[in-house]
Amino acid sequence: MKKQPTDEGLEKEKFEYQKILIDPGQSPIRLDKFLFDKLFQVSRSKIQNSIKNGMITLDGKQVKPNVKIKPSQEIIIYLDEPREGKREVIPQDIPLTVVYEDDALMVINKPAGLTVHPGVGQPDGTLVNALMHYFKKGDLPVKEGNDYDRPGLVHRIDKDTTGLMVIAKSAESMTHLSKQFADHTVERRYVALAWGNFDDTEGTITGNLGRHPANRTKQTVYEDGEGGKHAVTHYKVLLDMYYVSLIECQLETGRTHQIRVHLQHTGHPLFNDAKYGGNKVIKGTVFDKYRQFVENCFKMIPRHVLHAKTIGFEHPVTGKQMRFESELPEDFQAVLDKWERYLKGRKK
Repeated sequence: MKKQPTDEGLEKEKFEYQKILIDPGQSPIRLDKFLFDKLFQVSRSKIQNSIKNGMITLDGKQVKPNVKIKPSQEIIIYLDEPREGKREVIPQDIPLTVVYEDDALMVINKPAGLTVHPGVGQPDGTLVNALMHYFKKGDLPVKEGNDYDRPGLVHRIDKDTTGLMVIAKSAESMTHLSKQFADHTVERRYVALAWGNFDDTEGTITGNLGRHPANRTKQTVYEDGEGGKHAVTHYKVLLDMYYVSLIECQLETGRTHQIRVHLQHTGHPLFNDAKYGGNKVIKGTVFDKYRQFVENCFKMIPRHVLHAKTIGFEHPVTGKQMRFESELPEDFQAVLDKWERYLKGRKK
């Protein structure tokens, strides 16, 4: 990055910037290490040089790379490109399944394969592009700390995860809903198919989550104090199918890939989760017939098996408690039925 001119009022406004609002639950960690975990495809040395050159500020002040960040602080990253180069989010006619809508918010049921917002390698064809078309380029609010290309987004789920999401339609709704997510008062329940059978029918998985040091597209579990953000997942076994288990996961926090990483960490990766090792036979017999059965299941649902089934929150205007549930998608239900038939045949 170039050294930032010192006349902030005149010069900095010419540059595009990214704002990051540090999570209230963030543990103290060096600024450069935090950003290395946060920023995709940016080396730590470049981050350190940018901090030294004043292109990265903390609460509006120039600091050193080793300064320890604190919860709720604001990081501004001034980018190399001038504002004129900012890419516009193009409205695209992508179908949306609207579960509920009023003047304040909308709840949708996201299908598999739909990325939530534009990013590296995915400039369009996202949920945000669909929202821009649905609202006819309407003035959707942007959450504080988010980029301009994430209008209406209060939270997100992975591309191949299906299920419920809430969209804010006003600044008031964005503020109110964002606080509920930050305070962990939003009810979020997922249904997942995971490898193996669990020792306990219900339990809690705790482990700080941060970007994997060797693979920046993945997350990993860190020991407390060594990095990452505090993350808690509660689980309950709904159906034990010997080699796999249908489970419900309730999020206390909402970190990137949280359920996927926590389950992998405990030896129960999501069924067919290629990124976290679930796309191979983890539990079961060595017989070819069984392996062929698993491969056929993989073909039926060529993605990780995770569905955001339930979301509950307080309405930002009326104060009424809202709660929505969605059915399992067809491919999820089909592979679940196939496993149940396999177990019945095995017991005969």
